[in-house]
Amino acid sequence: KVKALVNLSVPFLRSHREIKPVGFWRSYYGSDHYISRFQEYGEIEGEFADIGVERVLKEYLSDFPVLLPKGKLFKRPLDEENTLPCWLSEEEANYYVTKFQKTGFTGPLNFYRNLNRNWELLKPWVGSKIKTPAKFIMGDKDLVYGVPGMKDYIHNGGFQEDVPSLQQVVVMEGVGHFINMEKPDEINQYIYDFFTQFH
Repeated sequence: KVKALVNLSVPFLRSHREIKPVGFWRSYYGSDHYISRFQEYGEIEGEFADIGVERVLKEYLSDFPVLLPKGKLFKRPLDEENTLPCWLSEEEANYYVTKFQKTGFTGPLNFYRNLNRNWELLKPWVGSKIKTPAKFIMGDKDLVYGVPGMKDYIHNGGFQEDVPSLQQVVVMEGVGHFINMEKPDEINQYIYDFFTQFH
């Protein structure tokens, strides 16, 4: 059903039959890790509400915080101005702000609250390979790329073992997690060039 796949920023990651993902991240990074902090319904939403949608979103879009200690969620003091990255205009950031002011953050946070349930549902496929022809693109400044063991997995055979039809890995210099926003023209060209092989 799928002729080819291009994945951005987060590679296919092996699942373990015995270790739940939330517990794994908590054991590795502690209870301040964002995945751990997102688990309790209403708790982080309350902290975000105290700070305000605009500040929360601009913090995430400019410098994704991996650790969210209670009482001091972000590295910068809240009275310090937040400068947006060069690839994000004030107008675009404000568009996201208006949308989240209407919906709140619970919807996207629920993705993280469902990680263990998804792990349970996908258990029958632990060990399965991704056999579709694939290309993977990420930035060298992406926090995911800096996760311990990630570079070794991507470049030294583990990723290729799990995705046997992986045809190319592109690591873009000076690019972070929001790769499609930071380098839209280059990403579109990479995707187009890859997919034209499969017409």
